[in-house]
Amino acid sequence: MSDTVTAVARSPIRPLDPVERDGWEISARRSTAGLTLADQSPLAKISVRGPFDGALREVLGTRFGRATRTERAGTPVLAVGAGPGEWLVLGPPGTANALHTDLDTATRATGEFVSVLDLTHGRALIRLRGRHTATVLNKLCGIDLHDQSTPDGAALRTSVAGLATDLIRDDGPAPADPSYLLHVERSSGQYLFDVVLDAGAEYGIEVTGPGPDA
Repeated sequence: MSDTVTAVARSPIRPLDPVERDGWEISARRSTAGLTLADQSPLAKISVRGPFDGALREVLGTRFGRATRTERAGTPVLAVGAGPGEWLVLGPPGTANALHTDLDTATRATGEFVSVLDLTHGRALIRLRGRHTATVLNKLCGIDLHDQSTPDGAALRTSVAGLATDLIRDDGPAPADPSYLLHVERSSGQYLFDVVLDAGAEYGIEVTGPGPDA
């Protein structure tokens, strides 16, 4: 009788103290430092594109330049207005198929020309959290990240460390320290992770394992 081999997905970012969870190899580290960096690449990542001024804004529950916590297919998600006519839906690991099916059905019902793509394994996603997040990111990009200019729920696409990056301010469902998600091409994930880690060194940044959701 042959042994059953279970495939394990791997992020482009090397995990520290790796363990397997939800079919992914992730870091088992947990940090309580005031500034942390986590690889969130295992999150489901669904891209939706369609007319900028069409029905998709209502279907997805957010508009260009904003990120909104909502629910799809019984799953809590973060819906991001990533660009004109372009949305990114982030959900817990292992939910990509269900989210893709739900979004494909919902967007087809609009009668508009839309595309729904699963980017989960093709992109890298990291989270920087802590009170020095804006200072660290301002070393790497030219965007004004003060609370008045980039409040919780702001979403934009900019250059971070020379990379085209979706930058999403997402402090979480409860009051918490400022937190940013950075979403880039898979091939750039390790580079961006290392650059942000280096930029936060003077503030005591530590690597922590990923959370269970977006």
